Amino acid sequence: MNPSHPELEAFLTGAERRALRMAQIVTQDRDEALDIVQDAMVQLARKYAQHPPQEWPPLFYRIVENKIRDWRRRQMVRNRIFFWRAPNVAVEDEEVSENQPDQQATGADLLQRDQAMHQLEAALRKLPNRQREVFDLRIWQGLSVEETALAMGCSEGSVKTHLFRALATLRADLKGVWP
Repeated sequence: MNPSHPELEAFLTGAERRALRMAQIVTQDRDEALDIVQDAMVQLARKYAQHPPQEWPPLFYRIVENKIRDWRRRQMVRNRIFFWRAPNVAVEDEEVSENQPDQQATGADLLQRDQAMHQLEAALRKLPNRQREVFDLRIWQGLSVEETALAMGCSEGSVKTHLFRALATLRADLKGVWP
């Protein structure tokens, strides 16, 4: 990355953890997720550094989603050729600052939260790709409907429809697990 772009560096530093989480949920492999995010960061820096900073979030998350799609395609081809599937690797959670246990939480509370998060991640993996992408971008990344539509290359109406369906499916799948 060009050191003359401190704004871009700050953006990528802030977006890296969330993008890594998105990729880990899909790949279930931290190393694969790191490769995806690193490739996306390099591509954004090389091709879009001169764009206005407000354009970076949808561009970056579109690149990440495209890299995830490419990874899925490679996995499908590899699985067809070798009839082999990699074992599921638990998603590592190094987001210490965001997931610090609060001082009053008991061990049972922490275990319940951890189990609920794993159930949410499993439910997200079962969503159709477009619904999962919209959920990632709108809910976890905090992009607007307009930014999400730009990142996904679809209409704002499609974003709203996919998010509605994703949330309905997640509510049904996680009934009793999440409030």
